[in-house]
Amino acid sequence: MSRLVKISDLFHIRYGNSLELINLTQCKSSDKNSVPFVSRTEKNNGVSAYVEKEPYIETNPAHSLSVAVGGSVLSTFYQPFPFYTGFHVLVLTPKKETSEIEMLFYAKCINANKYKYNYGRQANKTLKNIFIPDSMSKRLSDHLFAYYKKALTIVSKESLIDIKIQLEVEKWRHFIVGELFDLKKAKPVHAVSLENIENGSMPYITRTNFNNGAEKFIMDNNQFAENLNQGNCISIGGESSTAFYQCQKFITGNNITLLYNKNLNKYNALFLNTVLTANLQKKFSYGRGATKKRLGELKIKLPSKNNLPNWEYMKNYITSLPYSKFL
Repeated sequence: MSRLVKISDLFHIRYGNSLELINLTQCKSSDKNSVPFVSRTEKNNGVSAYVEKEPYIETNPAHSLSVAVGGSVLSTFYQPFPFYTGFHVLVLTPKKETSEIEMLFYAKCINANKYKYNYGRQANKTLKNIFIPDSMSKRLSDHLFAYYKKALTIVSKESLIDIKIQLEVEKWRHFIVGELFDLKKAKPVHAVSLENIENGSMPYITRTNFNNGAEKFIMDNNQFAENLNQGNCISIGGESSTAFYQCQKFITGNNITLLYNKNLNKYNALFLNTVLTANLQKKFSYGRGATKKRLGELKIKLPSKNNLPNWEYMKNYITSLPYSKFL
């Protein structure tokens, strides 16, 4: 049985590089000398950019954990490659031989303590004293190993179509969202109503920026039939300003607007999500939410054909990308 020990009992803890991204040269992740730049973000495994390796700056070791102790406090990620860090990021290297699965387990354990911290209470001095299990059970280890082995076997970089498509943004034209989509204000279900509902497969979509907007998945027992929304649409949270494609029926929390169009599918929707999110985050914020009316008036630039959105082009672009075969 596992016992609780301090993080410092299992890991060597030290500050990362404390670099400023503005002083580094950004590049593509595929470039030969690229290095992940890990910051205090809670997105994208903590990586906010890729930069060129500097000859006189030592990278942090691969097979370690990055922990944000400021900003998004206690956002913890496993780093499989050497990396640089920004300010207020600690690097944890294991004191004993530790598998990748165990490192992912410890990252989750540390991250589970986020509720104790906020922007006003950082973890610089207290991280070392946080208690986590000294080991993971064999049952959990075997289960996770089987899961990740299957996932790695299934996923490859293959694309659905073997062609290269240029975006040619200068040829796109503007469209008004309200003319392009049928906008619907979702009828909300309050979270308190779901407390006694069993876990299931129906998404509960809220204003979160993560997990495709799904806060949880519940059993579909027809209790919320009046609040049910049909899939094959794009959902946008009033304050989150992030667009997500919903493929199946779902329910929502407060202030969710849904965008429907008969030409929508899971491929061109991913293209649209990127365009919509980029525009939403420029124009809206917590002080100026993306209401249904404001969304209807929003202009976005898209590929066009005969003065109409080129739905086929958007689909083909997404299906030409690496990994698209497994979307």
